[in-house]
Amino acid sequence: MQSVLISWLLFISIWAFAAMGYDKRQAKRKGQRIPEKNLWLLAILGGGIGAYLGMQLFRHKTRHTSFRVGFLMLAIAYGIAILYLLGLHIPVISEA
Repeated sequence: MQSVLISWLLFISIWAFAAMGYDKRQAKRKGQRIPEKNLWLLAILGGGIGAYLGMQLFRHKTRHTSFRVGFLMLAIAYGIAILYLLGLHIPVISEA
């Protein structure tokens, strides 16, 4: 089950990354764009890491605070989920 979830996160992240690159190219060419709600959907469904990396690499949607913060939070959440699924638990610092 864990390998299926990790595979899904990898697949959807690659898709989100490609979508960010495609949308940026279409923006430059003044072509048909991908609706923002679709970019968000890809990020929420597991593509947060790919969407964030695509946003940074292609410098796309970086002026939108909601994208900068939202995609970053999703990337962190999915990164933690992947570490958990791989069995790499992050130690929690507790106040003694």
